[in-house]
Amino acid sequence: MIGNPNTGKSTLFNGLSGMRVRTGNYPGVTVEQRIGRVQWDGHDIELSDLPGTYSLSPKSPDEMVAVQVLTGCSEEPRPDLIICICNAAALERNLYLATQVLEVGLPVVLCLNMWDSAKSSGVRVDLSALSQKLGVPVVPTSASRREGLAELKHAVVHELTARGGPVQLASDSFGHSLLSAPIQEEVSRLGAVLQAANVSQEKRCGFLIARSLLDPGGSVELMLTEAAGQNYLVALQESRRKLSEQHLEIPATEASQRYHYIGELLANVQTRTPNSRTRLTDRIDSVLTHRFFGFLICLAVLLMVFSTINWFSAPLSDGVESMLGWISDQVSSSMSPGPLRSLLTEGVINGVGSVIVFLPQICLLFLFIGLLEDCGYMARAAFMMDRFMGILGLSGRSFLPLMSSFACAVPGIMATRVIDDRRDRFVTILIAPLMSCSARLPVYVLMIYTFIPDTQFFGGWLSLQALVLFGMSTLGLVVAIPVAIILRRTLFRGEPSPFLLELPDYRVPSIRVVLERVWESGQSFVARAGTLIFATSVLVWAGGSFPGDQRERYELTAKLEALEASGADPESEEITGLTEKLNQVNGDLLRGSVLGRIGQSIEPIFKPLGWDWRIGVGVLASFPAREVVIATLGTIYSLGGDVSEEDEGLRGTLMAATWPDGSPVFSIPVALSIMVFFALCAQCVSTLMVIRRETNSWRWPVFSFVYMTALAWIGAFLTYQIGIRM
Repeated sequence: MIGNPNTGKSTLFNGLSGMRVRTGNYPGVTVEQRIGRVQWDGHDIELSDLPGTYSLSPKSPDEMVAVQVLTGCSEEPRPDLIICICNAAALERNLYLATQVLEVGLPVVLCLNMWDSAKSSGVRVDLSALSQKLGVPVVPTSASRREGLAELKHAVVHELTARGGPVQLASDSFGHSLLSAPIQEEVSRLGAVLQAANVSQEKRCGFLIARSLLDPGGSVELMLTEAAGQNYLVALQESRRKLSEQHLEIPATEASQRYHYIGELLANVQTRTPNSRTRLTDRIDSVLTHRFFGFLICLAVLLMVFSTINWFSAPLSDGVESMLGWISDQVSSSMSPGPLRSLLTEGVINGVGSVIVFLPQICLLFLFIGLLEDCGYMARAAFMMDRFMGILGLSGRSFLPLMSSFACAVPGIMATRVIDDRRDRFVTILIAPLMSCSARLPVYVLMIYTFIPDTQFFGGWLSLQALVLFGMSTLGLVVAIPVAIILRRTLFRGEPSPFLLELPDYRVPSIRVVLERVWESGQSFVARAGTLIFATSVLVWAGGSFPGDQRERYELTAKLEALEASGADPESEEITGLTEKLNQVNGDLLRGSVLGRIGQSIEPIFKPLGWDWRIGVGVLASFPAREVVIATLGTIYSLGGDVSEEDEGLRGTLMAATWPDGSPVFSIPVALSIMVFFALCAQCVSTLMVIRRETNSWRWPVFSFVYMTALAWIGAFLTYQIGIRM
């Protein structure tokens, strides 16, 4: 299945596959591979959903995927049939890709999706005439309403069975071509050059030769030149010179010939009559895309979306945590203290919790994305934000994922799937973790309200503490601007991709389609990123628990639980004494653990930031989630792991902490350096695992961790060193 973006291809794929989908990635690239296995009319069929594309003129390895799959010139097996999906209301643009697909030489079924929208927009298409002129079956569908799916399945099965077996791609022609005779003559001549160089049959099919001729510097040219040698490149240049002499300039002549053909074709098979729906869309757009008011409306809509996500996800996440806390209590009450109970409660249950706690935000975010996309407003929002995002070298589609990352980078990174351009998508993924997510807030609250003076300005309307909190919350956004510019000019350099955007007619969203997208996104997160998050959480638990003799800890825990079960006063001297002793033992065990030893060994790295080893251990232990640093500091300072950022005991202990020479560990410069480090560092295994999931490579999460950690260290170093000198 292949088609332009925004043709309803994914909805159609889900409708045909019945959500029986296996996801993965094509070999060597970051493009997601979606496979659906179905049975139609007694025939076992495998559906492959290719990434949305506007043409088969690849300029990068990711864009080359569609060409490789359709021609079978890579590791992927060649399909037996192609379903080419077009937006029935925008055939002039969509048929450009369709005419290229017809040249592959495989059986094709042309699917005109969004048929209901086309009819309501006043578009009428003579299906039989279009089918006759193109030489392929044409089937209208409305995937969001599940209309026309049975007819599409029947057409596919009929085409597959009528052929009687796989179709061989011919090396001397390229399917149903509309290109002029001079171009086809040069394709034949270049085919002879490839044959003389003993290039494989798959790579010297006419379609690939035509693409190498018509796309100078493209991926197909590079592939065939590598296979046949420099002689082929010389032959290509000679062919282009000959065509230029005939006033057929490459690559402009392809677009000219295709659109000329499409224009003549549609003049005979399509009619358009303006209707009230089209005029209503235009009237709404005069407000929603207004240069000034449209921008304000867009900001208001996005603010409403994020506020709603925050309002609803917070109680849902709290509910998940409460449920897991109840499960942990049940396990604790049914087992005596020991390694197994510790593994289950502190490792397994906490690990599961670190995955499930993100689901409310992810599902709500994709619910709103689905609603905004299906009603037609998402394209308008991207259009309105395009100029603002252009400062970063990105398009308007990057705005929503980045703003979502202020709540949590995990759903924000997953939301980058709406970005078509690979470079824009990767830059957005790499700067999204710099947005100040809610997990950083406990660290800011603890440091600000413990060490920053409550100095008031403007008669009490503004405080120094509020200014510092605002500065830390926006620091990542400020730093993201130069980072994005540097990435765009180095790792992802290249000409900015044209921001092609279709503004569809407004319509009522399909709840079924939206909910299917929410389900697919949530399932994908749990199944793929969730397993990695869970495994890492258990490993960090093990690093903070071993080695060490845990027997005294378990004995003290058993005594405390027995006293509490007997109804003893929680404030009694016996319980207080046992609690203090248990906190001391826990602190000693953490200091002697693998995590503690690593923290002490790397203290020289953190000392220029003004930190001692205890702060270093807190940073290491917070790798699964930033907010864990509060509980870790409480454990290290023998206050227990259940302290919060507002705990007066923790604040007092931090203020009293000293170096071996008696000087205080914490000061205003140290507090600021800690906050700057947390604002810029990639201390969230969930985020890193989702980057791994979305990019299909360990390279990018490693790169994110390294560059953000280096950035955080430098920022914290400068903050501390400048602070102690002021």
